[in-house]
Amino acid sequence: MTESLSLDAPKASFTLRSRNPDVLSCIANLSNDEVFTPPEFANRMLDTLAEGWADANDGADIWSDPTVKFLDPFTKSGVFLREITKRLTVGLADQIPDLEDRVDHILTKQVFGIGITEITTLLARRSLYCSKWANGEHSIAKSFDNPDGNIWFERTEHTWVGGTEWVYTADENGNRIKQFTNGRCKFCGASQKSLGRGEDRETHAYKFIHTNDAAATLSSMFGEEMHFDVVVGNPPYQLSDGGQGASATPIYNKFVEQALALEPRLLSMVIPARWMFGGRGLNAFRSEMLSDKRIRNLVDFPDSRQAFQGVDVAGGICYFLWDRDNPGPCTVVSHDPTGQVTTSVRPLLEPGAEVFVRSNQGLEVIRKVCKTEVGGGTVLPTEKRFERRVSGQKPFGLRTYFRGGNQGGGRDVLVLQSGGRAWVARKDIPEGRELIDRWKVFTSKSSSEHAGQADSSGRRKVLSLSGVLEPGSAVTETYVILGHFDTQDEAENCFSYACTKFFRFMIAIRTSAQDLPRSAYSFVPDQDFSRAWTDEDLYKKYGLSDAEIELIERTIKPMDPKGDGS
Repeated sequence: MTESLSLDAPKASFTLRSRNPDVLSCIANLSNDEVFTPPEFANRMLDTLAEGWADANDGADIWSDPTVKFLDPFTKSGVFLREITKRLTVGLADQIPDLEDRVDHILTKQVFGIGITEITTLLARRSLYCSKWANGEHSIAKSFDNPDGNIWFERTEHTWVGGTEWVYTADENGNRIKQFTNGRCKFCGASQKSLGRGEDRETHAYKFIHTNDAAATLSSMFGEEMHFDVVVGNPPYQLSDGGQGASATPIYNKFVEQALALEPRLLSMVIPARWMFGGRGLNAFRSEMLSDKRIRNLVDFPDSRQAFQGVDVAGGICYFLWDRDNPGPCTVVSHDPTGQVTTSVRPLLEPGAEVFVRSNQGLEVIRKVCKTEVGGGTVLPTEKRFERRVSGQKPFGLRTYFRGGNQGGGRDVLVLQSGGRAWVARKDIPEGRELIDRWKVFTSKSSSEHAGQADSSGRRKVLSLSGVLEPGSAVTETYVILGHFDTQDEAENCFSYACTKFFRFMIAIRTSAQDLPRSAYSFVPDQDFSRAWTDEDLYKKYGLSDAEIELIERTIKPMDPKGDGS
C-alpha cells in the first residue's frame, strides 16, 4: 500500500495541500465559553508535551510508541486527536509499515475523545475518521464495529440539588409531583434556571465532570478498563450561573481536577489564566496548582488574542504541562502584550506570595523593590505595602446604584457616584464618616475596558477615573479610596505617585483583571508623601536596570496628574 491515506479523504495525503486551507482554522468559536483551538496552537502544545515525554524517558519519542494512549476528554473540533494521529502516523512508520494497518491501530488503540455536545462530536469524528460514522465506508479506521468509534458522546443531565422554589407538575404516570426550579448541579454548579431547559436543547452537562468516579466512567464509555498515559485538550471555560448580565461560574478548574484524578503520565490543558490571581471559587484551585511541583511548563499569554485570534478571554490564557513522575521547578514562558517572549525556570509560587507573578521580568522588579525596602525577598511586609492605605469596596457604605440629589436641604456632602456628582446629607452616609472631612485620593474600583485592555502597542493605562477629593466629600462603591490625608499637599503627592508608570506597573503584574480590589495593590510599595514622586525618582530609588525601565515604559501608558484628576 502506498503512503497516500488521509484524515481528509481515503485516498489523499495526510499533509494538507498548500492550496487548501485547514478547515479547523476557519471555524468560528461557539462562544468565549467553548473556544475552538487553532491547529497551530494545538501543535505548539503537542510540541511541549513531546519534549516533556522525552525529558522523562531518556529522550524517547512519544510519537514512536504504539502503546501510549491519548485522551481528549472535552473534544470539540477534534483538532488535538487529529494532530496526534498525524504525528503517530509518521512516528510509527518503521514499526507498522503498512499505512492502513498503522492508521487503524492508532485510531482504534491509541486516540480517544469525549464529545461535549452532539454537534461538536460529529465534527470531531469527521475530523478524525474522515466520516461522521467511525465504521462508515469512507472512514479511514477499518476495525470499528460501532459508528461512534473512540469518540464518545451521550446526552448527560445535570443533577439538581438545593432547590427552594418549585412548581407542581406530573410524572410520566400523570401523578402530581413537586418539581424544584432553582437548584444547582451538584457536580458543576450550573444554575437550574439557566440550563434546566428541557430535552430539545443542549444541557452543557459535561460527562467527564458529572461523575464521582471518572476512571469507572471512562471504562463504561469505552467498554474496558482504561488508563490513559496522556490527557490533553481545551475544556469549556464557564457556565452562566443565572445571575444578572454576563454573570458566569468558571468550570475549567473542575476539568483539570478530574483529569489529575486519573493520574495520567502527562497532562496538558489550555485554560483561562485568571486562576493565577483570583476568580470566583478558585482560591483552593489556585493554591493547589501553584504548590504542585509536577507542573513543569507554563506558557502564558496575558492577551488571549496572541494565541486565539479574535478571542478575547479576560485575563488571558495559558497552557501547562503536568508531569506525574518528575516534580521540579517550572519553565515559565511569558508572552507579554508587546510580543516579547521571556523564559525563566522558577517556582510557580514565590516564597510568601499568594498569587503567581506572571511576568518574568516583573518578578525581577519585585525582588529589587523588596531588596530596597526590607533587604530581600519577593513579598513586602504589610507595613511596607501601599495596600494598607486602600479602602474596602464600599468605603462609605454607598452602593453603586445610590443616587444623590441637588445641593441644599441638608445635603451638604459632595458624593462622587456612577455617572457624575451629586449631594447627600451627612446623616445618610452609613459608613466611613470619619473620612468625609479629610483629603482623599480616589480611583475607580474597576478599570474601564479602555484602561484595563492593552492598546495596539501593548500598553495599558490600568487605572480609570482617578483624582483628589477635597474635604466634605464621599464616593459610592464605584470607587475606592487610595489614601486619606490631613493636607492637600499630601493627597496631591500621593496622587502623583498613583499616576506614575511604576505604580501602575506594580498593580498590573499583580492582576490582569479589570476589577481592582485592595489586594491588587499588595506589590506596590508605600512611600513618604511629604514629597511628590516621578518615575525617574522611583527608577533610581529601586535601582532598576535599563531593560526593566524599558519594560515598564512599553507596557504602561502615560497618565497626567493634571489631566486625569477630579
